[in-house]
Amino acid sequence: MTKIKLLALDLDGTLYNSQKQVSDENKAALKAARSKGVKVVITTGRPLKAIGNLLEELDLSGAENYSITFNGGLVQRNTGEILDKSELSRQHLEAIYDVFEPLGLPLDVLSDGTVYSISSKGNHSLYHKANPLLTFIEVANLAAVPDNIVYNKVVSVIDAAYLDRQIQKLPADFYKEFEVFKSRDIILEVMPKGVHKAIGLERLTKYLGLESRQVMAVGDEENDLSMLSWAGLGVAMANGTKAAKDIADTVTVRTNDQAGVAEAIDHYILSED
Repeated sequence: MTKIKLLALDLDGTLYNSQKQVSDENKAALKAARSKGVKVVITTGRPLKAIGNLLEELDLSGAENYSITFNGGLVQRNTGEILDKSELSRQHLEAIYDVFEPLGLPLDVLSDGTVYSISSKGNHSLYHKANPLLTFIEVANLAAVPDNIVYNKVVSVIDAAYLDRQIQKLPADFYKEFEVFKSRDIILEVMPKGVHKAIGLERLTKYLGLESRQVMAVGDEENDLSMLSWAGLGVAMANGTKAAKDIADTVTVRTNDQAGVAEAIDHYILSED
């Protein structure tokens, strides 16, 4: 088996436990993997500003460490320096709004660490509860969202049962124009077409002179499917969705609350000799 040189890690439902913390067992496994020269790359739908002190906690801050944020929309050093970026246009934003508004789906526009929240038909976004580290600005409508900023992605965050019902009503053309996927039961994410975690990893590995076969990716949700499929070794968490487990090469025995990431590192990186 090819030696793993880069470990791509999703956060929610994967590296994080249910309390949004990284267990001591996971921390120790990550440290051991790094001591073998493995690059640990946080690969998340969140912006860096939404992960708090995690990089410091894992000793991953500094220019020699990298993260993939906004589901592949940004490839960056952990100093914040951007190596590659993709973003939505104002026209994209208007097209998304025109689909979401009739369905009563609130719309959150993410621009770096700021979120512009637009309610729909009395439905207000729950995103501030899902990600309190970001700065939230409630606006009356799309016209009130500034037009001189970066649009990294759009999300709709609402009760899971309602969201699932409304997803069934999204037009087929919407999926042709955008990458559309759930990252949690209450979060629907919309990215530019062709932008997802695998494309972020592809760009980073090319920059680092690595190949997909040297990458192990670990995730649990729909927004992880592309990287689980692309990586030389895709590992789904025991608590992952059926789709994640179906597409992965292997599934952990333990969940994110039982340090499933440490299990994968022990099995596929630390014992590969």
